[in-house]
Amino acid sequence: MKELLQIGEVAKLAQVNIQTIRYYEKRGILRPRKRKESGYRMYDTDTVKTLNFIKHAKELGFTLTEIKELLALRATTASRCEKVRKKAKSKLTDIHEKLRLLKQMEKNLKGLIVKCENQQTDSDCPIIEGMEE
Repeated sequence: MKELLQIGEVAKLAQVNIQTIRYYEKRGILRPRKRKESGYRMYDTDTVKTLNFIKHAKELGFTLTEIKELLALRATTASRCEKVRKKAKSKLTDIHEKLRLLKQMEKNLKGLIVKCENQQTDSDCPIIEGMEE
């Protein structure tokens, strides 16, 4: 039988906040293995791996909803790799679109800053005027 850990021990091992674990539990992403009569949550050692998975998935831009789906795929075996690959490709497409939009925002903001720096008077602000258009 696997060792059971209290929430504070799991939080320390996974380097997350106790409230984070409770939040994930509330969202249905994590579940304690059991609860003691005192109400203490008891987790198995695999919970630390799951929390590390969640942290890395968040770093890759996955939402908690998407992470929950990935965790469900992690638990299954049949064709999971293909499903995960599709989700990863979809996330990559989202990232490319966000990068495109950020580059456009950068270009627009740089243009407004140049207009502002080239202005000789303080009466009008090209940045404010540019955002009003």
